[in-house]
Amino acid sequence: MSLKLRDLIRQVRACKTAAEERAVIAKESAMIRTAIREEQEHYRHRNVAKLLFMHMLGYPTHFGQLECMKLVASPHFPEKRIGYLGMMLLLSEQQEVLMLATNSLKNDLNSSNKFIAGLALATIGNLATPDMSRDLAPEVDKHLSNSNPYLRKKACLAMARCLRKCPDMVEDFVERVVGLLNDRSHGVLITVVQLMTQVLVIDREYILEEGGGQYDGEEDAYYESPTRTAFLKLVPSLVKLLRNLLSMGYSPDHDVGGISDPFLQVQILTLLRLLGANDVKASEEMNDVLAQVATNTETSKNAGNAILYECVQTIMAVESDDGLRVLAVNILGRFLLNRDNNIRYVALNTLAKCIADGAHAGRSGDGGGENGEDANTAASALQRHRTTVVDCLKDPDISIRQRALELIYHLVNQENVEALTAELLNYLVLCPRDHRGDICSRVLKVVDKFSPEDRWRVDTLITMLTIAGRECESSVQSATTIYISQSSEDLRAYAVHKLLKAIRDDDGSQQGLLNVGIWSIGEYGDLLLKPYSYNPPSSGGNLSEVAELSAMAPESAPVTVSFMALEPTSVVEIVEEVMNRHTCPLEVKQRALTCFTKLRERFENSADAATLEKIQNLVKKYEGSSSLELQLRSCEYGALINAIKGVSVKGGDGDDIFGANQGSESVSETVKTAAKEALARMPVVDIKLIQRKRAERADALMEGDAMDPFDAGSSDDAAPAPSSSGGGDLLDLNDIFGGGGPAAPVATQNGNALKAPSAKIEATPNNDVDLLADIFSAPAAPAPAPVATPAVGGFDIFGGGQPAAPAPAIQNNMFATQPVAVNPAPSLGSSLVDPFAAPTPSQQPLQPSAPAAIPSSPAAVGGPTPSSVTVQGFSHQGLTVEFESSKPDTWNKQNSLLVAKFINTTDAPLYGLHLQVAVPKYVTMEMKPPTSTTVPVTGGSSTKQVTQTISVTNTMLGTKNLMLKLKASFTSKGTKVEHLATCSGFPAGQY
Repeated sequence: MSLKLRDLIRQVRACKTAAEERAVIAKESAMIRTAIREEQEHYRHRNVAKLLFMHMLGYPTHFGQLECMKLVASPHFPEKRIGYLGMMLLLSEQQEVLMLATNSLKNDLNSSNKFIAGLALATIGNLATPDMSRDLAPEVDKHLSNSNPYLRKKACLAMARCLRKCPDMVEDFVERVVGLLNDRSHGVLITVVQLMTQVLVIDREYILEEGGGQYDGEEDAYYESPTRTAFLKLVPSLVKLLRNLLSMGYSPDHDVGGISDPFLQVQILTLLRLLGANDVKASEEMNDVLAQVATNTETSKNAGNAILYECVQTIMAVESDDGLRVLAVNILGRFLLNRDNNIRYVALNTLAKCIADGAHAGRSGDGGGENGEDANTAASALQRHRTTVVDCLKDPDISIRQRALELIYHLVNQENVEALTAELLNYLVLCPRDHRGDICSRVLKVVDKFSPEDRWRVDTLITMLTIAGRECESSVQSATTIYISQSSEDLRAYAVHKLLKAIRDDDGSQQGLLNVGIWSIGEYGDLLLKPYSYNPPSSGGNLSEVAELSAMAPESAPVTVSFMALEPTSVVEIVEEVMNRHTCPLEVKQRALTCFTKLRERFENSADAATLEKIQNLVKKYEGSSSLELQLRSCEYGALINAIKGVSVKGGDGDDIFGANQGSESVSETVKTAAKEALARMPVVDIKLIQRKRAERADALMEGDAMDPFDAGSSDDAAPAPSSSGGGDLLDLNDIFGGGGPAAPVATQNGNALKAPSAKIEATPNNDVDLLADIFSAPAAPAPAPVATPAVGGFDIFGGGQPAAPAPAIQNNMFATQPVAVNPAPSLGSSLVDPFAAPTPSQQPLQPSAPAAIPSSPAAVGGPTPSSVTVQGFSHQGLTVEFESSKPDTWNKQNSLLVAKFINTTDAPLYGLHLQVAVPKYVTMEMKPPTSTTVPVTGGSSTKQVTQTISVTNTMLGTKNLMLKLKASFTSKGTKVEHLATCSGFPAGQY
């Protein structure tokens, strides 16, 4: 015989360990299973009650679900009550056994006992499936007009569940819902208002889902829907009901903390917020009662604060007037002075959301008139509480500090940017390190948008790097270098002097400061040799520096910031000290080598011979470094310094590495000039031009008019003709792939076959030899007269535009997709020729021949594919996805690298980005996570494009092309968006 429920609870509480508890539960579960198997009906309700207790403890109870069904079918009320309770707790709407209860629910809904009907309504409100909702909706509808308020309020909640599962039934029950609003029972009124709120939400979701998720058009359809139109007629009744609650005297049945039925007031305000959105007439009808609620509600109790919070939400959402919005902001300002951290958190969060939404409405509103004024009014009212918000940055609660930080970003404008930026920098010192990177990025955006002058901007960024240079992102460092390079010569001198001082005082931990400082010293090191001074403004200016100098100097005397001139040796020693620290990162050492090389050119006429020699020795110091990058920089920079000095540097084969003057100990003036140009100051970066180009590119992608990279119709976009002079470029990367020969084939605009030019090949005895050409063992080509030979079917991947080999030599193409026909040739001792090997002495030197015509489809004959191809993925609701396709492995054409680039053409960031890709069975894929799940607005200042790398392998290349099935999901302006698309625009035969 099984235990009673009371005895089971006592045994479980008496257990000392979890193992004892599990043993008790297992034993009792076995007893319950036995009772179920033996059909012990008189213990059925007790067993289900014990299963409910076990379910609360977290143990499996699925074996008792059918017992709940049997209890529900019982004619006795105690057993029905246990059965319905067990059904709501032990079952879920996904389980098929629930459909067995439909008939029992229908019978109980027609019961004369109100408590049995109430149990059935409560079960429908918790577990109704779409099928049950359609079957039982007429029975629930009958109880909406029941004379008993107990059943009416339960029927409202059950109907809300039915309409949520079957949104197409909303219009059939609108009139019945409208009639219930005149009920006198507060319990019925609360459930009716909740039902109306649910109906509006369900109707909006249903319209958006039917319209495919398009935000603008379906939103307009929702605001004109019959359901919303019918509910808008009830706004005066809702206003009257709310006003009666405010003027209602003390009622012990509904009073909570001295406020009459705060739950009903909150529900009415929520419904008014939905009805007043984008409706001027309804908003005007509710303005007076909203002002009454905001001014007459008592704030000493938490119930009053809840009503005021909901009132503020409603005021900010509807088309209210300026005075009402100012009143709402002042209420939130009073919340900030509350001792309760929960209320302060809610106030900060709401203020940030209201100001952000108001600013967005001001930018995107039609005409920009009314919405823009409202946004400005709310923001200007919030400025009066700026001191209180800033004080929240000193709160010990980290969540309060984070919300205050978010709000301060929205408070910044042209007038207070200096004061608020100083507060942000002060908070940057105290905040956790994992938050500093985000704060630095936010400060950069503020400085970029609201900076009053260039000097203040540069000074703020340098101060930020001094505080958080270790945690700031690379975009902050890049922006600082760009701002310094774009500034005047006077500001550059100030920046480089201050950066040198900051580097000298730093302990080497702020990598961002070291990167920017060492770059600036290398670029503008000659400015350090001159003294610098300036008079900062009396207020604002350079943050803490002005305050310190003002405290040291008399009030009447003008404050002057001065930097003395430095000796070249001192500058070199400071950078050397940074480089010699054992904690110095590799990236800083690389920049230091570049700095030394540029300082060697900057100090050419001002430093003594010992300093110049020291700089060159510091550059040569890493020629044997274990780091390939340091070794490469050291060797190349040493060669540049020697080229400026006019000293010829011999390579491993004894020839000059520049190939300028073979057989001579000096280099030509051309090489000297090229070396000096390489070490000259970096040209100024035009940010506006880059942003304009990005915007034009995004517009072209949206319109489907992406430019053809081979389009030769415009003289501005045409590639320059290759030079025919004897001397090649110093480090011409085209020589790696044989670019030192004749001009490369030029693609025609109409897409015909590519043809090699018939230009005359000239002998170049003094042609420069590319340093990197030795990677592929490519010898310097001689200059004999051209020999006409038949065209060969293969295409050398390293040939570039060079002439083909003569007919007697076998030209193998190990990457060809089709067999290559060759002429008979003498045996070379091996059936496979190594395309990377240098020619042996037994082989005759290759004689160049006339270039052959290249087929229009290189992939058809195994020729080279383009370096990268951009393929349009899709464009939907402001998100454009394009794939930059390339071949990472030249020896395996089946492998492809796809870089998905996400372009946001809306006026707000896209959040929660998630891209799913499906490929056919003959394609294998490896997908890396995106660089960020937030896509910023493309073309904005200091924005970094979001990308995602996908590696694919087409095992049936040449037979089947690459195809992608894409599913993207993201959140745009608070709306979840999902989109399916197919991408099949990859070049045939290449991908």
